[in-house]
Amino acid sequence: MTESGKVETSALYMNPDREIAVLNYTNKYVSDIFTLINSKELEEVVRLFLDDRRHTAESQRSDFEDTDPKTYIDTLKAVLLDRSDAFDTYKREEILLSVEDLYSYYRSYLRIGVVNLHGSEATAKNFMQMDNKFNDVVIEAYRTIEEKLQGFRNKTYRQVSAGTSACVLTQSLDWPIPHGYEALKPIRFLETLMLRPPMMMKTPSNRREGTFTAVPDNPIDKFHGSRSEWYCFPAKIGESLAYIYFHRDYFVSGISLANLFEVASAKEVAGHKPDEILLFGLPETEGDVCHYHHDEENDIWVGEVPYNDKTTYFGYMKKMCLTLHNLHMIYENRLPIHGSMVRIKFANGKNKNVVFFGDSGAGKSESLEALQEIADDKILSLETIFDDMGSFTLTDDDLYAQGTEIGAFVRLDDLSSAVAFNNMDRGVYLNPDRKNARVIIPADSYNRVVGHHGVDMWVYANNYDKDIGIHRFDNEEEAKATFIEGKRFALGTTDEVGMSTTFFANPFGPVQEEAKTRPIIDKVFKRLFDQGVYVGEIYTHLGTDKSKDSLNESAKELLDELWNS
Repeated sequence: MTESGKVETSALYMNPDREIAVLNYTNKYVSDIFTLINSKELEEVVRLFLDDRRHTAESQRSDFEDTDPKTYIDTLKAVLLDRSDAFDTYKREEILLSVEDLYSYYRSYLRIGVVNLHGSEATAKNFMQMDNKFNDVVIEAYRTIEEKLQGFRNKTYRQVSAGTSACVLTQSLDWPIPHGYEALKPIRFLETLMLRPPMMMKTPSNRREGTFTAVPDNPIDKFHGSRSEWYCFPAKIGESLAYIYFHRDYFVSGISLANLFEVASAKEVAGHKPDEILLFGLPETEGDVCHYHHDEENDIWVGEVPYNDKTTYFGYMKKMCLTLHNLHMIYENRLPIHGSMVRIKFANGKNKNVVFFGDSGAGKSESLEALQEIADDKILSLETIFDDMGSFTLTDDDLYAQGTEIGAFVRLDDLSSAVAFNNMDRGVYLNPDRKNARVIIPADSYNRVVGHHGVDMWVYANNYDKDIGIHRFDNEEEAKATFIEGKRFALGTTDEVGMSTTFFANPFGPVQEEAKTRPIIDKVFKRLFDQGVYVGEIYTHLGTDKSKDSLNESAKELLDELWNS
């Protein structure tokens, strides 16, 4: 047992404040009930449970839960072995009630199994079987004790993830570490991840505040993390390579990345310097807020996020990753697009690519979902290319769009039933019982997301006007003014409220580098208007009456325009 109520053994880490548990299968693997019941790790779980129970304000206490962990487990052993003295001290009923609560308490944690690859092909093939076996052991132990206590077999069995919520395979990889970054060398990469969806996870914070600002000093100088406490998620964000280092207390965000970004392979990491590095969970940062730094000598964008309750919200992880990526894009003369893109195949043989544009809560994802809801026999298919962030790239004679994410980070309140039921069993749910509840669901393959997609229509998601339908801008300057102003009615997904404006509706890169972004904006709008591409706005109503009927009417008008154009 360690300070502050945490548990730390060679095989188990538990933090009650964050409800995170990390099980190190490499250091110790439990393969049967009796190894489990006799383990130091179970004793520590029971200790946390009993401490938690003693500090509740229940009017009726359980005598069984006022005992010490050793006596508690010895009693369970007596039940397992059908010993005659099993109920000499405590009643069968109160033991049963407590075991049920212990089982629920353990499952309330996000529990991550960790296996280190050590270059073993056998481990790579079997790590999921190892995790499955451990889950079987935990649920078998619970059911055996439960049924012995209640005196009969259950009639209904619920096959939940009893042991772990997910399992990761880690690996040490060599990459060209620049001078000054040596502290990162011991940290292992997540090589393969296995999730057990649907995953329900909780964090102390449920919204993001502020924007990210530049700092003159490289955050890498503050990093002193240990191999046991830190992990690296190697992500392909669009065509950028990002090494996302996170403290184990941020495993909620770290594991959720798997539904949002493509995991870079060992071959893509080994020998490759990343475009971006994120240090998520540093003990302190300037002002205890998030920053970034451009290491020009090594051409790496480095982000820092402080360790505190506020930054447990997944939006910090996602948006800091995208900010670093977007800054990298701007410096490559590409235009970051805060929006969603869909490819629509029509029954008349036409294929149209539509980009929805706007800041958080404007209705980008909701417009896409409205299209899916109203789809009739005119539409053969709708494919999401990107859900939140992409980029436009100019060539000598053309323009193409690419996405960044393979998944979607969507508000549950605004998720349409058509979308939800299609993918809800694969989702990672964050704070589903609170305002701004979110789900991260897979949306498309990486190769499709980073493909070169033409743009047939680009519409601004207008959530503040009461008009219905769509509106095409008459000229380049009128369109550019609306897009650059970035006006929206904030819905409480960030710390903003009411009407607000954000440069180019994108506080994740363009705001930080406005001077470098404006010339790219000018070139993009000129190219689109020269090519006669439809540039306009769609009235989403999310900031006014939030009427899905109104948004669906707007979506129908948009589809009619596409069908007839």
